[in-house]
Amino acid sequence: MKKIILPVRFGVALSASLIAYFLVLSLFDWHTNPFFSLFNGVICAFGIYEAIKYYKLEQGDAFTYYSGFTVGIITGFIATLIFTVFFLFYATEVNENFLLELLTVFKSDYNIHIGIVAFVVAIMGFATSVVLTLSFMQIFKQSWNISEKS
Repeated sequence: MKKIILPVRFGVALSASLIAYFLVLSLFDWHTNPFFSLFNGVICAFGIYEAIKYYKLEQGDAFTYYSGFTVGIITGFIATLIFTVFFLFYATEVNENFLLELLTVFKSDYNIHIGIVAFVVAIMGFATSVVLTLSFMQIFKQSWNISEKS
């Protein structure tokens, strides 16, 4: 149980950051501009990096690639699930015209269901979590290089 608390805590903080960023963008009516969603990756990168770094500091020499990877994945997946639920709530209850506004940005006349959009949001979050975790574990893993002593 203790192993899961750290990624849950960081995942909740990460999702809160993503939601806050989305709401700030919506205040300025920028939340339909896909350019601003690129910063979501920066927010996710910071959250996952910090979770793995904190876990490595906590574990010391007991830190393994597998455990660090698990912390990063769980952090990202929890943040993605919470943000996807928020996104569904926002698009169906808070701003019912959000999807129409989003589709006009892409100049699309398709009749897209909210479930498909939520699925895409979740898949993008999961993919981002996996790629960032794999990238950061290259920094945090123990080197197997043999050092030569003079």
